[in-house]
Amino acid sequence: MRLLSSRRMLVVASVLALGLISACGQDAPPAPPSASPPAAPPVPPAPPVPSFEPPYALGTPQAKVPPLENGLVPVVRRIHTDKPYVFITIDDGQVPHPAAADLMRRSKTRPTMFLTDRYVEGHRGYFKDLRDQVGATIENHTLSHPNLRGKPYEVQHKEICATSDAYQREYGKRPYLFRPPYGNYDDTTRRAAADCGIKAVVLWTETVNDGAVQFQAGTKLKPGDIVLMHFRKTFVEDYTAFLNKAKEDGMTPVLLEDFLSA
Repeated sequence: MRLLSSRRMLVVASVLALGLISACGQDAPPAPPSASPPAAPPVPPAPPVPSFEPPYALGTPQAKVPPLENGLVPVVRRIHTDKPYVFITIDDGQVPHPAAADLMRRSKTRPTMFLTDRYVEGHRGYFKDLRDQVGATIENHTLSHPNLRGKPYEVQHKEICATSDAYQREYGKRPYLFRPPYGNYDDTTRRAAADCGIKAVVLWTETVNDGAVQFQAGTKLKPGDIVLMHFRKTFVEDYTAFLNKAKEDGMTPVLLEDFLSA
């Protein structure tokens, strides 16, 4: 019995030894291939936009601003011209959209920016770049965007003059066109504007909202129309809608200040 137990123990030990040898000699399983980082999605090309060849050298005066009327600046709602020219103006500056410069450059258009100083604060370099890189112009749209109609002279004078002073310091040129917020003004507005060096109050004939041109009358752009839009999140849709409508109606956008030359 003692001999049988020893043999059994020898067999068990041999089996264990063979198993250990087999385990030590077994190849390790291959490591899973390292996961490659996902490829960045391709940047889609900018959608095409209409482009307009300037009919003259933009920035060249074509017509003078109307004269003062008994010490009051004139009010301009449209430009008197028989040429197929229209004018795009952009108000406020509340959302300095990063695509604006590219759109203006590709379409070869030069808008007039009526800027409110409280929105420009903190983004002055952005608007300077639009002026210097694509030729957009900077005009006056008050300090804080109030309804000026009925306000005392002192209030209106500060809203207009302080804005012109700030833009002259920042951009090296004093605005001479003024757009009252909401299009609301009175004779006090016109007098205060004149005293601040403004040459004309500029209103509009059409607006662009949510990617659509909206008309006060008719359904087509006409020579001399002044179109209003804003610096909003929908800037690309709005600016593109204006460009498409101008092309559809056979109009060419040109610079407003060329036809309201001081």
